[in-house]
Parts: sequence; structure tokens; C-alpha cells
Amino acid sequence: MDKYSNSTRLDNNIGITKSSEGTYTRVLVVPHTSKDSVAWIDDHLLDVNLARYVVDDLTAPLHPPRNKGHEVMVYLTYIIDHYEQLPDILIFMHAHRHAWHNSDLLGFDAVEMIKRLSSERVIRHGYMNLRCAWDPGCPEWLHPHETGELLAKQEQGLLARSWGELFPLDPLPPVLGQACCAQFAVSRTKVLSIPRQRFVFYRDWLLRTPLTDYYSGRIWEFAWHYVFTGYETYCPAEHACYCDGFGVCFGGKAQYAEFLALRQSKNDYTKELETLRGQQQTGSEAGEGVGSDGSVTMGVSTLGEEAVLRGRIEMLEKELSNRRLEALKRGQDLRNREAEVAGVHEFGEV
Repeated sequence: MDKYSNSTRLDNNIGITKSSEGTYTRVLVVPHTSKDSVAWIDDHLLDVNLARYVVDDLTAPLHPPRNKGHEVMVYLTYIIDHYEQLPDILIFMHAHRHAWHNSDLLGFDAVEMIKRLSSERVIRHGYMNLRCAWDPGCPEWLHPHETGELLAKQEQGLLARSWGELFPLDPLPPVLGQACCAQFAVSRTKVLSIPRQRFVFYRDWLLRTPLTDYYSGRIWEFAWHYVFTGYETYCPAEHACYCDGFGVCFGGKAQYAEFLALRQSKNDYTKELETLRGQQQTGSEAGEGVGSDGSVTMGVSTLGEEAVLRGRIEMLEKELSNRRLEALKRGQDLRNREAEVAGVHEFGEV
């Protein structure tokens, strides 16, 4: 296999998990600036080894050769520098504990994600995107062959021009897709199936490319899965990812779909309530519904509509909370996890 060709497919490198008594060594690789606070890691993740790279301090014990490509430079640097001494599981994440792209079912909390992450799933698959929700990124995000600039996907055209530099022996794919946002776990076996020199090659490209920090990082956000799986689109079924990956098991695809439908209904009612309140505010600013003492008054019908919406939202919030707690409890039993992913294609349902 040529060191510059990405010819390794994920299904040819499935790892073998340890016995129930076995434990896995894990490292958390986190890039951050000198101003970022990462105390949450030391406070809550004592059982995970930490590789903390300070990207803007060349005197720090761990730092990349250059602060470019967002997290990409750090991820590649860790692999290159530790290639001969890798732990069983490598977890690559951003420095903020709470972020919109973290798992909403786990409170958008990186601590909960790391604690609940299934090492067995990472070993079996070799690679796991830590974002189970498809949007944004799945099932198809970039169409490199399409011409024209897209404001929301400016990296699409840049990727088409950079593909031949990164993967000179691989044809430009018609589509690339995986859930955002460059947070993933990979097994030592998977990393070692790729020659170290290839990671050096990728980092050299990052150092040389005239692309900015932002755009070089964006390109790699939709290249990691290709490097580690060989698949152009990598979108595991959401319910299976949550259940097998984090122990949040709704009981199956249909039950998970019911949960999503309830959440969408709650969001719709919330927007409707916000619109109603906005109309009230607009009316008060125009002098409508203002009492003699200057207070804002509302008609009976408006008050009734708001009360109904609040009641529906409250009911749905309780139902969603109960179903989420039941899913967490169900996921504690390994048999439930195995039953939920039985028959689901290992690498997703696109």
C-alpha cells in the first residue's frame, strides 16, 4: 500500500475487544489557547490521561509546530510524536466543556461524553465520530465536483482543489459527509494501520498550504473519516451511535424517532410562543393594550393562547425528560445495547 494512498477500508480493520475484565488505556488530546480554561478536565476526568497542547505558547511542554488549521495541527502532532507509544483509545476533543455540537442527550457536556464513551465500540469500529446527530454534515455535505462558491460551504471548492494534494492517488469523490465538528475517538490499531509517514505528509501539507487557519481546518473536518475509514460518507445510525457509543438506548430506531418527533413538537410550540410574545411586544410599543397607568395589558384570548402553549411545552418537557432518563437506564444493561444495534449495519444507515 502506497503511503500516500488512502486504500484502507474500515471494515478490513475491525478491532478485537478485551474480555469483560479487561481495561483500556485512554488519552484525551485537547488543543487550547493560553487564555482557555481547561480545569474541567482535571476536576472531572481523573481516570483519563491528558495531552494538553497550548497552541499559542511555544514554551509550553506540549505545543504544535505552528498554530494553524485549528485542531488539525495538534491532532496530527500527537499521532506523529506518540506513534510508537499509543494508548488503546485516542480521544480528540475541543477545549470547551459545553458546546452546541456536543451531545444534546448528555447535556452538551464533554465530561459526560468522555465518561460514557464506549471503548468497546471504538475498538470494534476503529473510528467513532463523537457527534451522533447527523445535522450538520450527514448524509451528504460536500459535493466537490460541483462548481460555484457556496456561502455556507466555502470549503467545498477549496477541498476540490486540495484533494489531489492530500490524496494524490485517490480520485476526487462525488460526495463527502460525516457529522461535524472534528471531535472523534480512534483506536491504536486503526492508527497503526496507517504508516506514520502519512501523518507527517498530512502535517507538512498543513504547514505549506497557503490556505488560512480557518479554511485548512474546515477541509479536514470532512476528511478525518476518510483517512480512518476509507469511506466517503460515514453516517452511523443515530440511535445505534447513542446506544452503543454512550449508553443512551431508546429501544430501537422507531422509539428514537418518536423521541425526536416529541422534541420537534416542543420546539415548534416554543417558537409559536415566542412569536406570540413578540406580537404582544410590538403592540405595546405601538400603544395598543396599554392601560391608563402605562402597564401592558393583554386580551383574554391572548392570555389563553399563551397559557395553552406553556402547558403543552411543560408537558412535552416532562415527557422528554422521562424518556431520556429511561434511555439512560436502559443503556446500563449490555444486553439492551446489543439488542438495539442488532441488525444495524456497523457503519451506518444512509
